[in-house]
Amino acid sequence: MNLNSIRPWRSIQRRKSRKIMVGSVPVGGDSPITVQTMTNTLTSDVKSTLKQIFLCVDAGADIVRVSCPDEESTTALKSITNESPVPIVADIHFHYKRAIEAAKAGAACLRINPGNIGSSLRIKEVIKAAKDFGCSIRIGVNAGSLEKNLLEKYGEPCPEAMIESGLNHIKLLEDNDFLEFKISVKASDVFLSSAAYQGLSEATNAPIHLGITEAGSFLSGSIKSSIGIGNLLWMGVGDTIRVSLSSDPVDEVKVGYEILKSLGLRHRGVQIISCPSCARQGFDVINTVKKLEEKLSHIKTPMSLSIIGCVVNGPGEALMTDVGFTGGGAGSGMVYMAGKASYKMSNEEMINHIVELVEKKANTLNE
Repeated sequence: MNLNSIRPWRSIQRRKSRKIMVGSVPVGGDSPITVQTMTNTLTSDVKSTLKQIFLCVDAGADIVRVSCPDEESTTALKSITNESPVPIVADIHFHYKRAIEAAKAGAACLRINPGNIGSSLRIKEVIKAAKDFGCSIRIGVNAGSLEKNLLEKYGEPCPEAMIESGLNHIKLLEDNDFLEFKISVKASDVFLSSAAYQGLSEATNAPIHLGITEAGSFLSGSIKSSIGIGNLLWMGVGDTIRVSLSSDPVDEVKVGYEILKSLGLRHRGVQIISCPSCARQGFDVINTVKKLEEKLSHIKTPMSLSIIGCVVNGPGEALMTDVGFTGGGAGSGMVYMAGKASYKMSNEEMINHIVELVEKKANTLNE
């Protein structure tokens, strides 16, 4: 039975956007919402940058952005793009020539900031390079670096100023017969960013790159990004996302997938449903879940696992997961397979047994 057919409240109607290509990865249209991150190594250090890219790809990154602040970085970019398993976006600020160099070096996309890239003539040169070398472009509007004339007009960063900045540069690209672009209107303030994205989504059919910029540390940034990005995705807005954290880029990818998984938009790896634990728990739920997350981190196949401490909600949660374990008494609990109670298992043996079950299920699904 297709539960979505009888539960319309569970489905999200995505905004209709134009599809573009970022290298080999489609963005927009009916394509899956992609997850991006950005390296924090020196781009000129090719070995370290590639190592980080491969770690991010292993975590699920579809696209990776690297900063190109100087000529040394764009020179190194050629080696990076040649060896990267996913498309590389060159992050460009201030120096339009870096964008041209990055296009020549094999970047799949050029991220340019309207607030600091320079005159329309310089942007036209970037557009020509993108056309010549088959790059897409991301217009990256940021509340912290809006154009001076817009700040004078509106008095402060606001949704209207950010939307106007984005639409001005969309027009410039379209007037130069360039449609392979996506756009973002980021701010560190959730309300400001959300309002700007909502207004922008109604004014253009361009693919939208979602993010709450400078979101903060791992914990606070994850929460802020989940609220901002998650709310917009729930409304159907967004074609690709990047969670910006003062943390390891791999963490950004993992949080990005958790946001998508929570909304049923994309699935990767094992989704563990677990209780917060209380005095009724039949085993140590918190440490069990920590160990299972670590031991199952290598699983890429989408699967669901319920780990519930007692029978209050355990059997009900297990009905909706691929594998489940519900705590009982006398040092044992019940194992569930495909929603059905199967057999009892001791708490001591449970972790290794659950790992074995999940791995076996993943192998079966991949056959």
